[in-house]
Amino acid sequence: MAEAVATKTAWKLHEITAHSSNVSSLVLGKTSGRLLATGGDDCRVNIWSINKPNCIMSLTGHTSPIESLQVNTNENLIVAGSQSGSIRVWDLEAAKILRSLLGHKANICSLDFHPYGSIVASGSLDTNIKLWDMRKKNCVFRYKGHTEAVRCLRFSPDGKWLASAADDHTVKLWDLVAGKLVFEFTEHTGPVNVVEFHPNEYLLASRSSDRTVRFWDLEKFQVVSCIEEEATPVRCVLFNPDGCCLYSGFQDSLRVYGWEPERCFDVVLVNWGKVADLSVRNNQLIGVSFAQSTVSSFVVDLSRVIKSDSISHGLIRDDEPLVPPIPTGSSLRRIYDRPSTSCSKPQSRVKRNSESERRSPSSEDDRDEKESKAEIQNPEDYNEIFQPKNAICRTPPQNSEPFPAPPEDEPIAAKEAVKPTQAPDVQTLLPKQELPNPVQRPSIASSAALTRAEPLVIPAARNEPIGLKASDFLPAVKNQSQTELVDEEAISQIRKGHETMCVVLTSRRKNLDTVQAVWSSSDIKNSVDSAVAINDLSVVVDLLNIINQKPSLWKLDLCAIVLPQVEKLLQSKYESYVQTGCTSLKLILQRFLPLITDILAAPPSVGVDITREERLHKCKLCYRQLKNISSIIKTKSGLSGRHGSTFRELHLLMAVLE
Repeated sequence: MAEAVATKTAWKLHEITAHSSNVSSLVLGKTSGRLLATGGDDCRVNIWSINKPNCIMSLTGHTSPIESLQVNTNENLIVAGSQSGSIRVWDLEAAKILRSLLGHKANICSLDFHPYGSIVASGSLDTNIKLWDMRKKNCVFRYKGHTEAVRCLRFSPDGKWLASAADDHTVKLWDLVAGKLVFEFTEHTGPVNVVEFHPNEYLLASRSSDRTVRFWDLEKFQVVSCIEEEATPVRCVLFNPDGCCLYSGFQDSLRVYGWEPERCFDVVLVNWGKVADLSVRNNQLIGVSFAQSTVSSFVVDLSRVIKSDSISHGLIRDDEPLVPPIPTGSSLRRIYDRPSTSCSKPQSRVKRNSESERRSPSSEDDRDEKESKAEIQNPEDYNEIFQPKNAICRTPPQNSEPFPAPPEDEPIAAKEAVKPTQAPDVQTLLPKQELPNPVQRPSIASSAALTRAEPLVIPAARNEPIGLKASDFLPAVKNQSQTELVDEEAISQIRKGHETMCVVLTSRRKNLDTVQAVWSSSDIKNSVDSAVAINDLSVVVDLLNIINQKPSLWKLDLCAIVLPQVEKLLQSKYESYVQTGCTSLKLILQRFLPLITDILAAPPSVGVDITREERLHKCKLCYRQLKNISSIIKTKSGLSGRHGSTFRELHLLMAVLE
């Protein structure tokens, strides 16, 4: 494994506040590496140019948060799918909506444009894959085969295949010309959320939550190699344009992989966090990440990155044809035959939609399109990028220059803020407004602390306590020149008033020790009974987090005990409690709901069967509790963001109760 070395190879380029609410999806234009589209919980799609502070265009029309985005090869069309199941396509050059596509019954989880034709593929939480003809405004074909949400779709470079990845742990390969399923890859042991075709060879890469990246030979339909990930999972992958390596974006680094044999060529430290998409242009890799409403862009200089077993790398010119490399230790695979025209229309062996599903333009669709509009926020940038003077040029301009690297003596985060050369240690604990001569940050990365009320839902991951300030626990500094504080004085001040918290934590530890003792001497049911009897939800959450990791521990009698606690957790104000409750409820629904409904629907037995009567009693009890919980799930399914998506998935699983 290559050793990570901190160099000036990577730097932070820019940071913007992309939406008034949380960012839920984003995508980079792969052709130019300069076009950025972001979707948010505010139901808008905003168009940006990398390294420019102002939004070029804002697209409206969706009535629910944006779940998925995709830009076509020419970067003049963008498609957005929402949590309500609707899809809208905009023409960026004409600055207007092109199509409204309706047909899915749940969240749009994945989208992709056909590389040559006027086809859009969509995958949904309803497990369906649909192909839409933008010229006819119809869903022309539907593929069924996945049993859970379809998380990623990719057309092959020649436009003849479609790869789909889903939460059912499978990757399926569909032949668009023959109109049938070609192969199903089932080696993954967790949900698959990323697939990517090699740009030249018959090779496919897929990434799963089982922390593996697998490479598939599409001629022999077998695994070429498997790469075990590190502690942090891969968030996105991208093949180099010449196909020599695979770039994998981790939370804190970029790793460069080869596959025959599997090895890591290089590791570049990039603290980009939740990186969502990658693009290569001018021998630079551009990565974009988001956190809440903020989107950050980063650049990696690929001329300083090892991309193969040979050390030397020349600069790749965009106007030169790419020569496919010869893989080391294997025979050359078949190369994609890229057609000059759009691909053949799939034959009738694919299941066609019924007339009711083949929606024709209606007044309702027309109204949706009238309500959708493109608001040009920055006319100068819009005219420069989408309305070039030379009519032959496509959008954005292809002759973009590389991003300049920061000077060697400039810190990587210098573009974020200018820090003072000296600062007293104690003042780093004080609020920014109490610092003498505060240094103003640029407005583009402004993150000044505002006085906020305690949120209705307390997030599970946060960097500071809710409603607390460090200055409240430190002695007041009367003289600003006093820069040192005796350790004993600071510690004694911080300890004041914490006796109550120490008592609470001591009591919680005693409760956990009690539950652990029962678990060791008895069974799981008795330990859960003891946790419930303590009447402390924090203990129940700790215990459920352990049980959820091993579904085989769940039994029907355990469900009857846990479901009332799950109902309380789902209504908690703590995000971590809600997450645990949702995980436990999903396990119960997947493993026991079919059993419960079958037993309740079965005719009464003849004679006395005590075991069956006990099982029937437990099923009735669980059914009543699930009915109570279903009303909560239905109410919360209208929420936006990640939790709203989870509640909608649970609502679909509980549909049989209605």
